[in-house]
Amino acid sequence: MKRLMRHRPSPAMVIACIALGVALTGTSVAAVTALAPNSVGTAQIKPNAVTGAKIKNANVTGAKIARNAITGSKVLNRSLTAADFVASSLPKGPAGPTGPAGPAGAAGPAGGAYDTETVTVNCNAGEKAISAGTGWSDDAADRELWTQRITPIVTNNAVTGYRGTGGNDSGNSSTFTLYVLCYTA
Repeated sequence: MKRLMRHRPSPAMVIACIALGVALTGTSVAAVTALAPNSVGTAQIKPNAVTGAKIKNANVTGAKIARNAITGSKVLNRSLTAADFVASSLPKGPAGPTGPAGPAGAAGPAGGAYDTETVTVNCNAGEKAISAGTGWSDDAADRELWTQRITPIVTNNAVTGYRGTGGNDSGNSSTFTLYVLCYTA
């Protein structure tokens, strides 16, 4: 027995063995309590266990939220800003006060009321219309001459002509012409 007493472990060895025992015990507990992947569902989660602070930013997307799960009563008042909405979905507020008048602009060219004309051109019998275009009898830079629309005329499921509408606010008499390209079917 005296021989056994001579080889007592040193205090450093005792502390090292205790530390090793504690470390191994902690690892084995962690290994035993590990969960299988996808084994936690709604039934295993306690009420109020998942809070906003426990959810990583950008992990909850619109695709992960059930339809009609978030209603107006569940949104905290004043927690949303205009940036959280599509611009066209917000109602307009009341009109603000009228601001001061700006400086007067330069006078524009003299003009008259818009004079519009509609012209119809049909192809000859047995012909079909391919396309149409318009023109004016003058092209002065100070004239506002425009084509409003060109509409096909359909007879028996075939385009047989076009109707064109043009406008003139120059105060001058300018002739609006509709050109139609026809071909024999």
